[in-house]
Amino acid sequence: MKSANNPNLQDIATAAGVSTATVSRVLNSPSDVRPALRERVEEQIRKLGYVRHGAARALASSKSHTVGAVIPTLESAIFATGVNAIENRLVRDHFTLLLAVTNYDLDHEFKQVQALIERGVDGMILVGQDHHPDTIRLLERQRCPFITTWTYSASSKYPCVGFDNFNASRMMAEHMLDLGHTRFAMIAGITAGNDRARERIDGVKNALQLRGLDLAQDRLIEKAYEVREGRDAFRTLMASTPAVRPTAILCGNDVLAVGAILEAQHLGLNVPKDVSIVGFDDLPLAEHLAPGLTTVHVPSRRMGETAAQYILDCIAGTLGESKFELPTKVMIRGSSAKPPAP
Repeated sequence: MKSANNPNLQDIATAAGVSTATVSRVLNSPSDVRPALRERVEEQIRKLGYVRHGAARALASSKSHTVGAVIPTLESAIFATGVNAIENRLVRDHFTLLLAVTNYDLDHEFKQVQALIERGVDGMILVGQDHHPDTIRLLERQRCPFITTWTYSASSKYPCVGFDNFNASRMMAEHMLDLGHTRFAMIAGITAGNDRARERIDGVKNALQLRGLDLAQDRLIEKAYEVREGRDAFRTLMASTPAVRPTAILCGNDVLAVGAILEAQHLGLNVPKDVSIVGFDDLPLAEHLAPGLTTVHVPSRRMGETAAQYILDCIAGTLGESKFELPTKVMIRGSSAKPPAP
């Protein structure tokens, strides 16, 4: 599945207008090269899809029986579940999983993908549809099969396995609308480099618009997926008087929702009597909270298994379907109820 036509140092040197010695220094001692010159060489390395010569020989030979997975963070239990499913499926075929983390930085993702390819992985599993163009170019140049996870679109340019984040978020908003809520707020994930967070916001906005409502700019707060960030956002949203503050708060994931519930309790507010708080992901702890968290169930285990199977099929040359849509479901628990009486 991989190309033997990996560019060499001379190709990079010619494209960048430098000597091969300069290219070698950029690769091995980048701090010894002037920043402007280093950036020029690195641009051509990315553009041409270069990997180090020793790894290139491995790529062109027999399979390494390793698969790379590049995920946004190891701090979220929901990604851990998916990674475990990937590893469990790969090990049955005697493949090893190599894992890297991006911290939602697309430039860093490129470097991680490049490093994994240099180590000769036979395939790659990514998260989401947002990627640096050089990342996709490198994977395609090296003919490294890959699949994106955590999102699904029939029009996706890439193989994908996941769910429609827009529709899942819209369903949650419709649940809250059906309960009678009209004053909404959202604690969303940071949208830069995260198409899933953007789609979840758009789904909420769409549901509200169809009912003649909107999500005011000051009622939408983007936060990193951390408990303390959820607490901080909830405190900001509750700063207005009870007569106008939101009665329904939709969170971009369960971690933010847990933070919001903890802060509500700290402020002496009853969930859901005073305010309903809902999440997204259905982490194992969601049903054990007091109250239980209403959330969107995400099939993370099945998603990981499907992604791993797709890569194994690519490696074996038995590729069939390349886009897989998985179902989601609103899990109604104790954190959502009708809005308080005026």
